Amino acid sequence: MQGTPFRPQVTVPDVVGLHFDEARDVASGAGLVLAQRDADGPPLSALAWKRRCLIVGQHPEPGAAALKWDSLVVDVIIDDGPAGVRKPRRPFPGEGEARAAEPEPHRPDPHRPDER
Repeated sequence: MQGTPFRPQVTVPDVVGLHFDEARDVASGAGLVLAQRDADGPPLSALAWKRRCLIVGQHPEPGAAALKWDSLVVDVIIDDGPAGVRKPRRPFPGEGEARAAEPEPHRPDPHRPDER
C-alpha cells in the first residue's frame, strides 16, 4: 500500500486490551478512526456511550500499513465490572413461601371434550 500526499501511510497501533476511550485516543493519535465490525449496526460510539467497552480484537493487525484516517475495525465486549456486584432486590423466598408459589395441579376443563 502506497500513501499519497493527501493520504499518507500510517502504522496500525495495537489497541487490543484497551478500553474504548483509550483505544480511540491511541487510534486517533496514529491517524486512524475506530469502527465496529457490523456496518449495519449502531455506531461504535453509541455502543460505548456510558459503558466500559473493552477491545478484544482488531483488523488490520498491529504493525500493518494503512492510509491515514482509514477505519481500524475493532471487536468489543461490555466490561461493566466484576460479576456478583449486583444485589438481589429482595431476599430469596423461604420454604413456606416457595411452596405457596407452586402451581396448582391441572384440572380438566369441563367445556373441552378432549380434557374430560
